[in-house]
Amino acid sequence: MKDKQLITLLKGIMLTGIMLILAGIYCHNFSETIESMGVTGIVISACLVAVGMIMSLPTKMYLTFILVKHEQEEDARAKCHKMSES
Repeated sequence: MKDKQLITLLKGIMLTGIMLILAGIYCHNFSETIESMGVTGIVISACLVAVGMIMSLPTKMYLTFILVKHEQEEDARAKCHKMSES
């Protein structure tokens, strides 16, 4: 899989995770159905938030790693180009 496709996939997973977190917060704070379910409703909203966090945090870390690696490669190329000009 190419880097561009991988980054697009990871961004999609991250956005899905954030949407699940927001859905869990909405269910916990504003949904009367979840409130009427009692403890089961709390568990459902907590699971939405937990799965959202599981999906969003590792992808952010991996995307940061890819971007740092890309910047280091560009810096190395620029340094090599400067040395070849001298």
